[in-house]
Amino acid sequence: MRVMLILPPSKFILKDKLGITSIPIGLAYLASFIEKDNHEVRIIDSATLGYKMEDIKNRIEEFNPQLVGVTATTSSIYDAYNVAKLTKNLNSKIKVVVGGPHVTFTAKQTLEECPFIDIVVRREGEETFRELVNNLESCPGNTSSLKKIKGITFRENGRIEEIEGRPFIKNLDEIPFPAYHLLPMDRYRLEGKRFASIMSSRGCPFSCIFCSSSALFGKVWRARSPENVIEEIKLLKNKYKVKEIEFLDDTFTLNNKRAGKIAELLTEENLGISWSCSSRVDTINESLIEKLKKAGCHTIYLGIESGSQKILNIISKGITLTQAEKTINLIKKVKINTFGSFIIGIPGETVKTIKKTIDFAKKLSPSFAQFTICTPYPGTKLFDVAKEKGWLLTKNWAKYTILDQVMRIPGAVSANLNKWLLRAYLSFYMRPRFIFEQLKRRDFFFFIARKIFGGFLEYIGLKE
Repeated sequence: MRVMLILPPSKFILKDKLGITSIPIGLAYLASFIEKDNHEVRIIDSATLGYKMEDIKNRIEEFNPQLVGVTATTSSIYDAYNVAKLTKNLNSKIKVVVGGPHVTFTAKQTLEECPFIDIVVRREGEETFRELVNNLESCPGNTSSLKKIKGITFRENGRIEEIEGRPFIKNLDEIPFPAYHLLPMDRYRLEGKRFASIMSSRGCPFSCIFCSSSALFGKVWRARSPENVIEEIKLLKNKYKVKEIEFLDDTFTLNNKRAGKIAELLTEENLGISWSCSSRVDTINESLIEKLKKAGCHTIYLGIESGSQKILNIISKGITLTQAEKTINLIKKVKINTFGSFIIGIPGETVKTIKKTIDFAKKLSPSFAQFTICTPYPGTKLFDVAKEKGWLLTKNWAKYTILDQVMRIPGAVSANLNKWLLRAYLSFYMRPRFIFEQLKRRDFFFFIARKIFGGFLEYIGLKE
């Protein structure tokens, strides 16, 4: 079959404010799976290519696909709907399939909201999508045959049918590398260096109420072998001249021995790769941090979330403020940048707890801080609670940006979250200590601090 996979034209904050885009790795994995069965595949990364709907239209007409697959986040789902509508208007016989975290948890609603979508692929999509494409090739027009495919939701005779979920892939080393050859690899750049993203593990054993990762990829953590990860990095370095990598794992350091082995192999191979990863404050130690530094790690992302232990307990974060402070100081000691993420507007929040979060961020003084408004995404425990208690202010998915308030919370603080968000950014970035430290730097973090802070002010209308 001729299959076109599309990241739809949307508002991309990183592209708009920083000029940065990343590989649509989910689509690239889907492509690598179905290419094994000799299907002809194209990927359209609208963010990187700067495509508008007219460009999508032209590419569909040129390629004449039999199936169009679209991915989208919650805030960009309406852009996926527009691509589906465009596709069907061009040729109603083209099958339109949508996947991603949002539709995984809203499959029936998605099909009800958008009549131009035929099938939703839920959760981990590679094996499901491969089976689906092969089924559509061998049994065109026979929707009853789709009932054999686990992990999909589809229309049949005016009804919406949801098939049971598919088990997760156990051995991630068996998954072929993403289809990088179908992407504009020379356009993914970070501060002038060719850039790529890698997912070396899937699943999350933690239970944070604001995150859907464990529901999307399972609570059992599954990891690729260090050797398999290094082979992919070699491919990126040798064939595509990549020099900068971001590990997309929820918690790269969940298994210290494995993370350390990857670092050791990177050091032995001497690939000259600089990279970043995500961790938790309770899954890393000084010995591992030193190995990561030696292997080229320059930044570690940490979800700290709140400066109130009470709020951390409410969201089931499973960490303490003491652990956060200790870990940040350890990473600083080894001279790796720290990226701290903080959330305001969590149910149970008060003026006092928000002030504690802002003050704690300043006390920790990570290299960079991100503040967001607590957003109840579909698939999270928080969404279920907010829906049950009537806290949702809107079902307009385009508002679910982490910078817009979409949830009402008990207490007087609720109506002022945008003001508190502004105060958090101003308070952190306008500190003399922060400004002095950044003026001494000329690296990527200085660039990010200026761009994101300016972009945030523009977003809320304080700049032209």
